[in-house]
Amino acid sequence: MTSRHLFYSVPKLNRLIFNTRTTLLINKRSYSSKGESELPKNLLEDFYTASRQTENGVIYDKKPFKMRLSPEKTYMWCLCGHSKNQPLCDGSHKNPYLKIKQRPIKFQVDEEKDYWLCNCKQTSHRPFCDGTHKRDDIQALKK
Repeated sequence: MTSRHLFYSVPKLNRLIFNTRTTLLINKRSYSSKGESELPKNLLEDFYTASRQTENGVIYDKKPFKMRLSPEKTYMWCLCGHSKNQPLCDGSHKNPYLKIKQRPIKFQVDEEKDYWLCNCKQTSHRPFCDGTHKRDDIQALKK
């Protein structure tokens, strides 16, 4: 059986899923001028599940925040977008009236230097900026 026959023999729902996945793979873009291996790594990502949250927070700003970070400290990056101490968490997500589902991302760095932290809250490399803020929909939302 050829791949063409196989494609037409599956139910329509499976074809829809196949086409959707293919489209998502084709449309995946990198908004960063750096390669994926050049982006900083959260050293605590494997130890805390907060970095695996599926939802992103509200867009706080359409540009990243440059911050000097030290390897001796542990930081809490705001994912919800409601902190008054951006890009770091101030505990605003604990307010029961806001009903916020997102939790802060606990992270450390491996060397002392300036890092670009995401302020649009849409990054795939939490908490570091990967250039996602350059998307047209994000630029249009925040003035």
